[in-house]
Order: sequence, then structure tokens, then C-alpha cells
Amino acid sequence: MKNFDPLETLISYLRFPSVSTDKEFHEGMKDARNFVGGLLENMGFSVELIETECHPVILAERFVGEDLPHIVLYGHYDVQPADPLDLWDSAAFEPEIRNGRIYGRGSADNKGPTIVHMSALQEVLSEQPDLALNITYVIEGEEEMGSPSMPKFFDRYSERLSKADMMFVSDTGSPTTDQIVITTALRGLVELEIKVKGPKSDLHSGIYGGAVYNPLHALSEIIASLHNEDGSVNIPGFYDGVSKIEHWERDELKRYPLNLEEYQSMLEVPGFYEPRGFSPLEAVRFEPTLEINGMGGGYQGEGTKTIIPSEAFAKITCRLVAEQKGDEVQNHVIKAIEERCPKGVKLEVRRGCFANAYSVIPPNKSEAVECSNFLKNAFSVTDLAIQKQFGKSPLYLREGGSIPVIADFKNRAGLDAIMVGLFTPEDNLHAPNESFDIELMQKATATFADIFRSLGEPR
Repeated sequence: MKNFDPLETLISYLRFPSVSTDKEFHEGMKDARNFVGGLLENMGFSVELIETECHPVILAERFVGEDLPHIVLYGHYDVQPADPLDLWDSAAFEPEIRNGRIYGRGSADNKGPTIVHMSALQEVLSEQPDLALNITYVIEGEEEMGSPSMPKFFDRYSERLSKADMMFVSDTGSPTTDQIVITTALRGLVELEIKVKGPKSDLHSGIYGGAVYNPLHALSEIIASLHNEDGSVNIPGFYDGVSKIEHWERDELKRYPLNLEEYQSMLEVPGFYEPRGFSPLEAVRFEPTLEINGMGGGYQGEGTKTIIPSEAFAKITCRLVAEQKGDEVQNHVIKAIEERCPKGVKLEVRRGCFANAYSVIPPNKSEAVECSNFLKNAFSVTDLAIQKQFGKSPLYLREGGSIPVIADFKNRAGLDAIMVGLFTPEDNLHAPNESFDIELMQKATATFADIFRSLGEPR
């Protein structure tokens, strides 16, 4: 095995423009895939490229013996589009180091964390080539577009993956570079689009205004009806199955190193909702949501064009918490929209994808939790390693975002995940000037090296 320098390797990895949603970046996707697959081969892994209808999945294995501990490491090699390019201080795919950070699209999400795992493993395998730990890597190329090929991947490989004991994921966040979070839940996701149609074409608003129902007016009425004044969702059945918050979860949140005033200042917003009595810091973790992600219709150019548009649209997503079912929530939302659509217009609904939430209760937080001895040990080992390298014990918190495929690993292969957050708000995920803190990268590498050593110790 030829050792690689972690930072130089990440710089090389970031140069590949691996944007999964844009066909113009096909070569960048291929180059990134080959690069990371080559790293794994160099480390002694058997690497398979699983073809999909879009971007292949890297499935790599290091198998050293029957009846040994077995972990799965998950990541993705695709990145978000870099637009708007003019807002970057340096080119998105020409990584640059400034003030202790490495800047480039994908540096924090998810190429940096992927190199952290590999660098840690390289260090341990250099010391212990016969480390008693079976390891499977799953690195997909479609996470940033909703992982559409993963269901078929699980159809073929879930039984094989189910032989592992658990998995590690570093595609979640932490509040600061010295306060690491172990994420205990990810919200699910429901997506849909509605289109409101009126006349067969745009109409002169002077000649027809006051007689013809304006689709933008109708859309506004529908959208306005979906929330109550406190920000809670005004849809019957929407909150069915939402689980209660455990006392230990509120206790963990009290340790969060950001108060409400700092949170507000960071976001530069004049105020917050407090849906159903939850504070803003609670709501983003414990509550489901319904958001309008985009809407439009009519004239969008400069100046005025006095028309009644022929149609208007809105894009809607819902974030779900544990115990909610994606298909049921989608049905509740569509039913409410259909019932509230004015009779003077026609309604079309496009059902998008949906994914259920994922949650895991750390065994040291509840005596009622039933899990394997290996998972219990893995949580303990991870907690101690983070304390050692970062000087603080981790927080155990729910995450507001979604990684739908993690619920699939649980539902299809029976694998629970320990999710160690390695990006922070300062990293600008999905935005211009995305970056990754180099000191955090080094500490995280040492943390995972400790974890791999401990999990590979003879028992």
C-alpha cells in the first residue's frame, strides 16, 4: 500500500467537477469515481463499479475473515452545482487554501469527510495490515439528486450488506469546529409540484380583469392556507405519528453552543416562528415542515406587462420526523390542496419522490434501547475518540436535513448508523465559497483512526 498525503489527495479530488445533475459534467463524474476507486484499490480493497441508469455506485470490500466485526462506510462522490460562479472568491473546482480552510465545491459535502475516513484507515492499516475488521465502502454518485438509483442497488445488494454490524456516516453537521455532534435522526422528505391553470392563454388584464380567476391569485390562496400564524402546518393528519421528544434530547440541546440571539444574528433574520410552542432551535430538529421552495407565473421581466397569466406553479417539499410515513403525508397535503383550490381554475399535481425519516437512540441515553453489543461498543468507542481528539464530549442531536438513503440502509439491510458531523455552518454547503476546516480535518482523521483501531481489537 502506497501512503497518500490527506490534504494533497483532497485537493486532487476537488479538482474533478463531479456535478451529478448536469450532463455536461459527465467526465468530471467519471474522473472523480475513478480517483476514489483508485484510492481504495491502493488500500487493498476489492472494488466493484455497480452500473446504474445514471451514475455508478462504488462498492468496495476489505474482507479479512469470517466472524470478525464488519462495518460499512458511506459517502458520495457527486457535488452540488457551483452556480452562481461569480460569487466565488476562487474558482469552484480549482481548490485554494486560505486562512486554515480549503475552498472548493464538495470540500465539506462530501469529499472532505470521505478523505478523512480513508486517511484514518490508511494510517491504521499501515500500522496493522491484518487489522481484524471487515470493511465495506458504499460511495454513490447521486446523493445530490436524491439517490434515484439506490433502491435498485438495495434490491441487488441488501442481503450482502446486511452481513455487516453497523455503518458510519459523515454527511451531517456540527455547530463549531470543536463541538462535534453525533446525529441521532435525519428528517424524511416529500416532494411535489402544483400547477394552477386558468385561461387558455395570457389575457389582457384590463379587458378580462375582474371576470376571470387569476391563477396567481388562486395559487396564493392555496399557499396561504397551508400554514397557521405560528408557522405550524395547517393540514389535517399532517402531525399524525409524530413522536414525543425525550428528556435526554432536550438536555443535549441545552449544551448546544449557540443561543437564540446568536442564531438570529448568524442568519440575519428579523424574527422566528415558534410552531406548536417549539423554540427555533428545537423546531429545526424535532418538528416536521412544509416549505414552498419556488413559485412563479406571469410576467417576470423588467417593468410591467398587464396580463392575467394562463397558469402559475409552486414547488413544495415537506421534511418528516420519525414515525411519519412519506406516502401518507404526501396524500394529506395533496388532498388539502385539492379541497382548497378555487373552482374558477384547474389544478394539476405532480407527485415527486418521498423518503422516510431515520432515527437511532444511542444506547447510553436510554436503558430501554435494544441493540447489538457491537453497536453499543461502537457508540462508546466513538464518544471516547471524539473526547480525546476534540477535548469535548459529543452532542447527541437530531439533524434537520435529510439523507434518504440512510433510512434505506436501515430498512433494507438492517444497519444502524453512527453519524459523525464533520461540516459546520461556516462551510457554506451548497453555496458559493464552500470550504472545509483543515484543523477539523486533522482532528477528525485522528478520531476515526482511534475508532478503527478500537473496533479491530481482538475480543
